[in-house]
Amino acid sequence: MLRFMRQQAGNWLIKVLLGAIVIVFIFWGVGSFRSQRGGRIALVNGDQITLDDYREVYNNLVERLRERFGNNFNEDMIKMLHVKRQALNQLIDKKLLVQEAQRLKFRVSDKELADAIMQYGAFQRAGVFDNRLYQNVLDRLRMTPEEFEVSQRDAMLIERLKVLITSSVKVSNQEVKEWFNWTNASVDIDFVLFDPDKYKDIKPSSEEIKTFFEKHKENYKTDATVKVRYLHFDPDRYRSKVTISDEEIRDYFDENPEEFEIPKTVEARHILLKVDQNAGPEDVERTRKRALNILKMAREGKKFAELASKYSEGPTRNTGGYLGTFKKKAMVKPFADKAFSMKAGEISEPVRTRFGWHIINIEKVNEASILSFNEAKKKIQKKLTEEMAKNLAYDETEDVSDVSFAGEDLLKVAAERNLKVLTTDFFTKKGPEKGIKDRVKFALAAFNLAVMEISDIQEFGDEYYILQVIEKIPPKIPELDKVKEEVKADLVKQRQEAKAKEDADTHLSALKSGKSMSTESKHFNLTPTTTGFFKRNDSIPKIGPEREIAKAAFQLTNEIKLPEKVIKSTKGYYVIQFRDRKTAEFEEFNKEKVSIKQRLLQQKKARTFDALLAQIRSKSEITIKEEFLE
Repeated sequence: MLRFMRQQAGNWLIKVLLGAIVIVFIFWGVGSFRSQRGGRIALVNGDQITLDDYREVYNNLVERLRERFGNNFNEDMIKMLHVKRQALNQLIDKKLLVQEAQRLKFRVSDKELADAIMQYGAFQRAGVFDNRLYQNVLDRLRMTPEEFEVSQRDAMLIERLKVLITSSVKVSNQEVKEWFNWTNASVDIDFVLFDPDKYKDIKPSSEEIKTFFEKHKENYKTDATVKVRYLHFDPDRYRSKVTISDEEIRDYFDENPEEFEIPKTVEARHILLKVDQNAGPEDVERTRKRALNILKMAREGKKFAELASKYSEGPTRNTGGYLGTFKKKAMVKPFADKAFSMKAGEISEPVRTRFGWHIINIEKVNEASILSFNEAKKKIQKKLTEEMAKNLAYDETEDVSDVSFAGEDLLKVAAERNLKVLTTDFFTKKGPEKGIKDRVKFALAAFNLAVMEISDIQEFGDEYYILQVIEKIPPKIPELDKVKEEVKADLVKQRQEAKAKEDADTHLSALKSGKSMSTESKHFNLTPTTTGFFKRNDSIPKIGPEREIAKAAFQLTNEIKLPEKVIKSTKGYYVIQFRDRKTAEFEEFNKEKVSIKQRLLQQKKARTFDALLAQIRSKSEITIKEEFLE
């Protein structure tokens, strides 16, 4: 098996599989993977969910989170976000919905399934389904056609169930009006802010600092750290050993013709006049007439870039509507269809897309072409050299891994092969400060090793590593002297917060007894400020985006001018007082009611479907393998 994988190390499928295994080991831990391999992890009304089902959903969630959080993503975040629970809940919900669809006798015929799959753009070339492309895409996704088709059939069943449940959902005109009024009503308040940072006279004694530390010492515990020796197998070091023959280059060229196709591109500018997707016919036509007037000016000789700078409502306005050079698939279909049917120098009639009306000016057309062998030769040679260098790097990594088990093996094997052993400083789960491209992955791998244990092959980016933890320092509570200044700062901060809240509470109590805000504020050297009118979801003038303050403000009236309690925010403690309120101005209502109704309808459908799922779940028998989520 090892020999086969070594020979196939350049094959992307093997790399994908190895990558999947690495993710499993890093995020689940070796023990949990071995103990649960291949087994059933849950039963949903008698139907099983397997570890393979779970692994796919879990890995997809992990990758999405990694893309979102980047280097900040680590094992602690996985626990905090309950990723394992999320993945399992997704599978349980899907299983329940498919069961419900089947109970209602919904069916998806083979023809319906085939037709749906053939419509996927990812499986088409030039708008036509391509079976070879279909197979290639599924290979990259690590799925067989049978697995994909089962998944698609289930998705279609769920969609039919969703349509059945939500098709009767309606939104009345009264609901739309109430929502508009709720959203667009505005309120004006007076406020004072008790800022903790302004309490400068707090000076705790040494004894107070010591007492505070004893009560909160867990907060000052150091992070666990490890020190690692490692071997780094950089493919760049193996390039000099690679020789690529002309025959290999020619074979690659002949076997991968699609790689050397250069698609047609156009270079263009445009003027966008925005129209809401759900706008009424009158708004659509009014905007189209504006577009025609601009088009008339362009065709009369006005510079298109200047017209775009003046009239366009899109993000390219500041660059004269310049879109650069783009492929057809880079643009929405109506825009792309028109742009790619035009010649250089032409200006289009207005084109409608979901964004609005576009006027397109084509500056240059680059027709599709195919690279000749001589033109492609250097590119192929570079690619094959990189692949072969990576294969050689992997081969040596695996050879070292095969004979390194624990203890001083790594040093011994490295010396025999004249390989440089590198050693990190101590580092936390954030990873080494320097020398490693993917610090977080490196740290995750290291923290899963025991002292003197040697890792399996680790791939970070396009490079390979073998790690050995040579020392671990567990978290510990430091001596007070080492963190005294930090403890003192925390104690001062706590007392500042307490004093600010105490004064704010005193101030609010005085206002509730009938005293004026302006008079009482002077006792604290504060001056009330008026925000001016703001809407419920606005950033509050002179305060900022404080949701709790806005929520409290909209509960106030002429009869109830003060909130129940002071409001804590990121800046301190606010005391607010009602000043005035305005209802929504309904002049804008007719323009927005169609889009509001559509938005409310989607939200109502989602809530209805979620309620159905909750009902189904409450009546179902769901058992999860003991300790699986621990």
